[in-house]
Amino acid sequence: MRWKTCIASALAMATLAACSTSPTGRSQMLLMDESQLNQMGAQAFSQYQQQLPTVGGAQLNYVQCITNDIVAVLPPEQRNQNWQVKVFESDDANAFALPGGYVGVNTGMFKVATNQDQLASVIGHEIGHVLAHHANERASTQNLTQLGMSVGGTLLGANGVAGSDQIMAAMGLGAQYGVLLPFSRNHESEADVIGLQLMADAGFNPQASIDVWRNMESASGGQPPEWASTHPSHGSRIAGLESEMGDAMSRYQQAQAAGRTPNCKA
Repeated sequence: MRWKTCIASALAMATLAACSTSPTGRSQMLLMDESQLNQMGAQAFSQYQQQLPTVGGAQLNYVQCITNDIVAVLPPEQRNQNWQVKVFESDDANAFALPGGYVGVNTGMFKVATNQDQLASVIGHEIGHVLAHHANERASTQNLTQLGMSVGGTLLGANGVAGSDQIMAAMGLGAQYGVLLPFSRNHESEADVIGLQLMADAGFNPQASIDVWRNMESASGGQPPEWASTHPSHGSRIAGLESEMGDAMSRYQQAQAAGRTPNCKA
């Protein structure tokens, strides 16, 4: 059908505009300007500080110490950024890293990640999102999906396709569960792998990454079905980490032999 061809052509043109490769070798599409994303990261970090009180002292020093050790093994472009770290007073077990070099950890995370190695797996995972330009890829995918939906709606209406409203509703559902949510799960799984490598290269024991997800599984009251979630199930994440553990342990042993022996204390 003509309208399908037009949609495919529009999406293909946008896809060709910015092809790239993630740190794990996965093909990705990046349409956003990185400097713009860095500015957005700075704005989001500032807003978060306005919404939640920050914590200093030993807890901040602890998170800063772990972050410094991980940043030290990043590629030069990211390593040379002025990374800013904040600890936020919140019971939510949450942490994040943003484009531009910003790391935030909620105090609730300390109940799940109970030692330096476990917290390093969390921070490594979040920095992994930044290294893989997931924010850029996510925004690019959403923009392309909206473009496809817009073009599709215009062409359906222009050609008088019977039941066009129902078709557009089905397209929206398909975009949500067929593109956007699985895409987020791919990001999470990829960040798990990158984070595992980062923590191991920094000298943190990668086995602790599995302990974190077991702790998270015990602490959580339940998850939505994996097909309807932006995150893989805890079991899927543990299985994925276990499959990468051989390489991670080798990297960890090399880091330890090279004298990278972190000693961060809360």
